[in-house]
Amino acid sequence: MSGRILHLLSQRPLLTGSGITLDALVSNATAAGWKQRVLVGVPGDRVPAGVGGLPSADVACVTFQAVDGQAAAVPGTTDLDFALPGMSDVMPYASSRFSELAPAQLAAYRDAWREAIRKQLEDFSPDLVHAHHAWIVASLVKDVAPSLPVVMHAHGTCHRQMSLCPGLADSLRSSLVRNERLLVLHRQQSGEYQRALGFAPGRVEVVGAGYNDALFNLQGREPDPGPVLLYAGKLAAAKGLPQLLDAVEVLAARVPGLLLQVAGGGQGREADALRRRMKEMSPLVKFHGRLDQPELAALMRRSAVFVLPSFYEGLPLVLAEALACGCRLVATDLPGLREAMAARLGEALALLPAPAMKAVDTPREDALPAFVRALTDTLEAGLAAGALKPETLADSLAAFSWKAVFERVQSAWIEASEAAGR
Repeated sequence: MSGRILHLLSQRPLLTGSGITLDALVSNATAAGWKQRVLVGVPGDRVPAGVGGLPSADVACVTFQAVDGQAAAVPGTTDLDFALPGMSDVMPYASSRFSELAPAQLAAYRDAWREAIRKQLEDFSPDLVHAHHAWIVASLVKDVAPSLPVVMHAHGTCHRQMSLCPGLADSLRSSLVRNERLLVLHRQQSGEYQRALGFAPGRVEVVGAGYNDALFNLQGREPDPGPVLLYAGKLAAAKGLPQLLDAVEVLAARVPGLLLQVAGGGQGREADALRRRMKEMSPLVKFHGRLDQPELAALMRRSAVFVLPSFYEGLPLVLAEALACGCRLVATDLPGLREAMAARLGEALALLPAPAMKAVDTPREDALPAFVRALTDTLEAGLAAGALKPETLADSLAAFSWKAVFERVQSAWIEASEAAGR
C-alpha cells in the first residue's frame, strides 16, 4: 500500500531524536512509494531546506521568533512572536517552555498550528497524518478533519510534559484520544501512555527506533583512540552532565591522558553554567558545541567509551549510533533502555544504577555522591576493557535498522486507515 502522508513535528527537524526519526521515516517512505508533505516548527530565520530528501516545496513551516531574538528575520514571515517551545525544557537551541507560556500565547500557538494544518490538508489532501508527540499539535488535527486518520508518535518527552504541565495535559486528553493510533518506543511507554491518555491497548504499538548505518559505522575508526570519553546530548542537569564532570575530575587522577569530549547545545543559565565549568576544566574536557550527524559520527570513531548518564530518556538512539562507530557504552539503568536495548547491546553496554529520584528527571541530592562514584568506576572499567570485536557490533545492532522501524510504522498507517474506514 502507498498513499499520501502529512507529517507534523512541532520542533526543528534533525536536531533532536524526534527530528531524526522524522527524517528517517520520510526517506524510507519515499522509497516505499508514499507521497509526503512535512509541516514543522522553526525560528523565522532557520527555515529548513529539506527533510528526508524531500524538496523544499514539500516542507512547510510554522515560524516563531528568530534565533537572534528579533520578531522576524524577514518582515511578515513569523507566525508567532515568541521562541519555539520545546518538548524538553532544555533544548539544543533557543526555545521557550510550555509550562511558562501565558494563556494568550498558548491560544495563539493553537490557532497558528490549526490554521497551518488546515492549509496543508487543503493543498496536499493527505490520506493520513503522522503527528510526532502526543501533545498540542496532535490534538488539533481532528478539529479540522474529524474523519482523517491520525497516527501519533510518542518519544517520551510528551509524557514528561504531562507531568510538568498537568493542567494543560488535562485539557488535551479528550482530543488526543480521538486519534486512531499511538506509536511508542518500548513496552514501558505503552503502559505509561495508556494510563495517561486512556488509550486502549490495541491502539498502542511499539515501533522502537533506528540509526543511520550509512553515517554511523566503523569506516575510518581510530584503532586505538586512547582514554577518550564522549558525551553527546543537551547541556542539561537532567542528562547527568554535572555528575559526569565530577566523575571525570576524579578519574583524571587514575587514568593518565584522560580526555572527555562533549558535543551538544543548550540555552539558558543551566547550559551557560555547564559551558563555564567545561572551559575551566580544559584541557581535560574539550567542548565541541552542537555537531551535525557526520561530524558526530567522526568524533565517535575517535572515542573509546560513549557515556550517557541521564536521569530520564525515551529510547536513547545515540547509544546504537556510538556502538556502530566502535565505542563501548556506559549509561544509566533506565526502564526504557533496559527493556528495549540492554539485552541486544550485550557486553558493549555497562549500566549504572539510577539514583533515587525526587521528580521525573531530578535525582535526590543525597543520592548523587554514590552515583558519581559508580559512574567513575564504570568509566574506568570501560576504558580498561579495550576494543569491541566487529562481530559483536553486528549482532548487537541488527535490531536497530530504520528499515525495520519504518515497516512497523507503515503497518500502523495501514491499520489506522482501516480503523478510520479509509
